[in-house]
Amino acid sequence: MQFPSPVSVKWLAEFINAELIGDDTLCATGINEIHRVEKGDLVFVDHPKYYDKCINSAATFIIINKQTDFPEGKALLVTDNPFEAYCKIVNHFNPFTPSSKMISDTAVIGENTFIYPNTFVGNNVRIGNNCIIHPAVTILDNCIIGNHVVIQAGTVIGSDAFYYNGKKDRALWYKKMPSGGRVIIKDFVEIGANCTIDRGVSHDTIIGEGTKFDNMVHIGHDTVIGKNCLFAAQVIVGGCTEIKDGVTLWGQVAINKTLTVGENAVLLGRSAIASSVEGNKTYLGAPAQEVSIARREFVWIKRIPELWKKVMDK
Repeated sequence: MQFPSPVSVKWLAEFINAELIGDDTLCATGINEIHRVEKGDLVFVDHPKYYDKCINSAATFIIINKQTDFPEGKALLVTDNPFEAYCKIVNHFNPFTPSSKMISDTAVIGENTFIYPNTFVGNNVRIGNNCIIHPAVTILDNCIIGNHVVIQAGTVIGSDAFYYNGKKDRALWYKKMPSGGRVIIKDFVEIGANCTIDRGVSHDTIIGEGTKFDNMVHIGHDTVIGKNCLFAAQVIVGGCTEIKDGVTLWGQVAINKTLTVGENAVLLGRSAIASSVEGNKTYLGAPAQEVSIARREFVWIKRIPELWKKVMDK
């Protein structure tokens, strides 16, 4: 999530009641979680297991619960509860704003775009030219829809990220992290009926130009999908995943979080991956393997009773 303008790290430290260690003249440009941080960002860490990863990431500012060594050009904001501090900053710069109209007065809708009845368009949404938004679609705050986009009935764009802090030292074990990101849908995208595309928890969820979704597709938070991808019905993509250009995911494919699917890869129906896969190959199975390997294994599995009978007959 980018701040409207650079924010003094000294002000941020005072706002969250943190001890500032480092250059207090620096300014932060945004706040992000670890998978999407960029230079100028603020990130939080509250477990020693992840100290090195956060401190040596692209982030310039680290909200942390213990003073430790850090590279030159960065600064620490030391506080007892980094997670609560992070949430306080996100909620300050991205507060909840109610909307009582089906189409918000702050929404911007382009020329020749048709919106069917019973569609909700939230605050600060931008929809481009020549789009068709079908009935009962929900487009929540701050989302951006490009030109020539079609969204079928019942789809939700910009629902909250499924992202919870699971530390067990508090009364509520799972505390929700506020979603400060957006959904950005590029030109010539088509979204089927009853799809859900979660907004980024801090970065943006992005659907690339020309990509097409069938019905009941779910896209997790902060996922970036490339151009001209094709997703069949009931595809599930976990958060912070990167899917390159030209990928095809057939029905009921499941992609675990924080993975990369290479350019022009094809995953056949009901496949699932738990690790990144290379591009320009076809995969099958759960866990998915290259299709030629998976099919050979299926043949051998079918032959197990025959082979077992030969062993027992000896």
